[in-house]
Amino acid sequence: MRGGGMPNGTYPLARRTARRFRGWGGVAGMAVACGLTASLTLLPLAHDGSDAAAVPGTAGPGPGVATGVQVKADTCEKPEASLTPSTADGPSIAAIKQRGKLVVGVDQSSYRWGYRNPETRSLEGFDIDLARAIAKDILGSEDAVIFRAIPTNQRIAALDSGKVDLVVRTMTINCKRIQQVAFSTAYFQAGQQVLAPKLAQDITGYDASLNGKRVCTAEGSTAYEALEEKSFGAVFKDEGDGTKDDKDLLTVPNQLDCLARLQLGQVDAVVTDNALAAGQAAQDPAVELKGRPFTTEFYGVAAKLGNDDLVRRVNQVLVGYRQGPWQQAYRTWLEKDLPGITGPPAPLYR
Repeated sequence: MRGGGMPNGTYPLARRTARRFRGWGGVAGMAVACGLTASLTLLPLAHDGSDAAAVPGTAGPGPGVATGVQVKADTCEKPEASLTPSTADGPSIAAIKQRGKLVVGVDQSSYRWGYRNPETRSLEGFDIDLARAIAKDILGSEDAVIFRAIPTNQRIAALDSGKVDLVVRTMTINCKRIQQVAFSTAYFQAGQQVLAPKLAQDITGYDASLNGKRVCTAEGSTAYEALEEKSFGAVFKDEGDGTKDDKDLLTVPNQLDCLARLQLGQVDAVVTDNALAAGQAAQDPAVELKGRPFTTEFYGVAAKLGNDDLVRRVNQVLVGYRQGPWQQAYRTWLEKDLPGITGPPAPLYR
């Protein structure tokens, strides 16, 4: 069976953990192991000895395209609006070409999006396919890419520090984040939703049924921000004593850690993107999505602020990617667990 894979040397831990949690069933036990392992192995996944940083810089406006909707640049009514596509090289593209590798921050533990196949030990998923397509366009080969595993709460920091050129990691575009990073046009539409055990019939979704329930979210996620705005009485903030032994059970670095806590009975529910939650439900048949999505969110490829030439180039890649490769990737990775999506969101340009 294909699922969130485990790096070298972690199989004994996974087997012991799986045996320990047989009460959830075999699949659930393995999902716990994957969640615990993922939280411990956030290291560079592949490299060629180079740790060069992207060179900041801007490029002049590139040629526009006929598709998309034009949006004013000084508004945040449509934060998913991005720069017009271009194939022109600028400082950022030049630095990547000189290095010979595109460095991309990804997830390695989100089933169907970015995860290690335990049989091949290679990274697979919807986001991985997109990252390879960008590398192929810029450097001529889909293998000309360095994948670096980064936790949810370190995506922006990884761009700011130059550790990665791009982040392709189910990253939601919103008004706050467009002040921190530069996004491509949207490549996927998702929404926040509640994930809970099937047996927890008293939890019906993002509503009053969360009152008094322990709810887990990833630090720096839009799910956490949503609960800050309206929690319905849910307990979602850790209130420890601040000592080194204090453990964050409700707010975690990676959203998959929430699944492990759910299986261990440490939390009652999880709030996360329904696109990610669908993959978790596929890993563990004992959990399910509750209610309906309560937000509309768009995923974008993120770059460092100022690297306009790189953003325009990614947008150019997405123009062609939407014409066929996107649909193929959806059929391969997502359609089974997230059916009914007819195509990618239309691009918006400013």
